[in-house]
Amino acid sequence: MKILVITNLFPYPGNETRGNFITNRLKALKKFNVDFNVFGTISQDSLFAKVFRKITGSARQEKYGDYYEIDGIRYNYLSFDRRLYDIFSEYVLKKDYTLEYAKELANKKYKSFVQEKYDLIHAQGMFDPPAGLVAKLLSEKLGIPYVVTCHGSDINLLMENAKELYIDVLGNADKVIFVSNALLNKAKSLSYSGTNAVVIPNGIDPKIFKPLDKEKIKKELGLNKKVVGYVGNLKYVKRADKFSEIFENIALKQEVEFLVVGDGELRKNVEKECKHKSLKVKFVGRVPNDEVPYYMNAMDVMILPSRNEGWPCVVLEAQACGVPVVGSSNGGIPEAIGDGGIAVEEGENFEKRFAEAVVEMLKKPIDSGYLRKRALVDLKET
Repeated sequence: MKILVITNLFPYPGNETRGNFITNRLKALKKFNVDFNVFGTISQDSLFAKVFRKITGSARQEKYGDYYEIDGIRYNYLSFDRRLYDIFSEYVLKKDYTLEYAKELANKKYKSFVQEKYDLIHAQGMFDPPAGLVAKLLSEKLGIPYVVTCHGSDINLLMENAKELYIDVLGNADKVIFVSNALLNKAKSLSYSGTNAVVIPNGIDPKIFKPLDKEKIKKELGLNKKVVGYVGNLKYVKRADKFSEIFENIALKQEVEFLVVGDGELRKNVEKECKHKSLKVKFVGRVPNDEVPYYMNAMDVMILPSRNEGWPCVVLEAQACGVPVVGSSNGGIPEAIGDGGIAVEEGENFEKRFAEAVVEMLKKPIDSGYLRKRALVDLKET
C-alpha cells in the first residue's frame, strides 16, 4: 500500500516539535513497511504581502525550504501563493479563499501524484486551508479514497464557522479519525453524523518517557522544593496568560518552585508577570522531544489548564514518567488524565480552584508505578 499524507501540522527549523504526534504516528506506520510521502501545506506571501504582515504584526514563518526531515520522516512542503490583495480581501472584505487555496494545492503536484500511484490519501487536520479539503479534491481527481484525522482546534475552534464545508469533507471521507471521544462529540454537536468516525488517541513512546532519578535531576536544575511544572506552548489557548495568577495562588498555600518548558508568543509576558510577583519560576524554553522526560521527572505535579485540547499526549507522557497531572475539564484532557490526577471544571474562579487542586495533588502520596502503568494501559487500549 502507498499513502499520500497531506498535513496542516508539521515541524520546521526552529520548531522541530510542532506536530510531534503526527511524526510519531508516521514513525509507527513505517514499522508496518507502509510506503508513504508526506506534504505539509504552507502559504508563500508575495513581497508586498510580507511588508503588509510586518506592518500589521502578523509576520509568518517563511524559512521552510523545500522539505524538512526529522526522525527519519521527510516533510515535503506544498505551497500556495498569497498575494497582498488576497490578504486584504480576507482581513477587510472578509472574503473566504479556502476553496481557491485548496484547489491550488490539489493541482500543484497533481501530475506527480498520478505517477506515484497512491492507494489512499490521509489528511492530518482541518485547518487553513483544510488538509481534509485538499484530500477530498485529490480523491475526486485520482479516484482513490481519503481519510481525515481531526486533532483538536480544527473542530473546537474552526468548525462552527465553516460547518457546511466540514460536514461535506468529513461526511464524504472513507473514515474520520478523532483523537478523543470529546472531540467526536463536539463534531456531532455541530451536525456531523459520526457514521464514518473512529476514535484513535495519539500515542507516546514509553521507551523515552519513563521514570528517572527525580532528586538527582532536581539538584542538577537547582530546584530544592516541590516542583509544579508545565510542558507546552505558551499561548492563549493553553491559558498561559493566567499562569502567573495560578502560580501565585499555589505559592500562597504551599512553598513550591515552578518549572516551565516551552516557548510561544506569551513567554515574555509570563516571565515579566512572574518576576513582578516574585515567583520562583525556571523557564527553560523549547527543548528537543527526547529531552522532555528529563524535565518532566523534576516535577511533582504537571499542569495543563488549557482552554481546549483534542488529545493531550503530554498528559500520558507525564504519567509515564510517574508524574500526576492537574488539568482543565476541556476537550480530551479528562479522558487522558483519568484517575492519574485531577480535572478542574471550567467556571467562576477557575484559576483559584485550579491552584487549590494542584496543592491538593501535591499533598497526596504518589504511586509513580501505577501512573506509568495506567498511561501504558491507555496506549494498549487505543
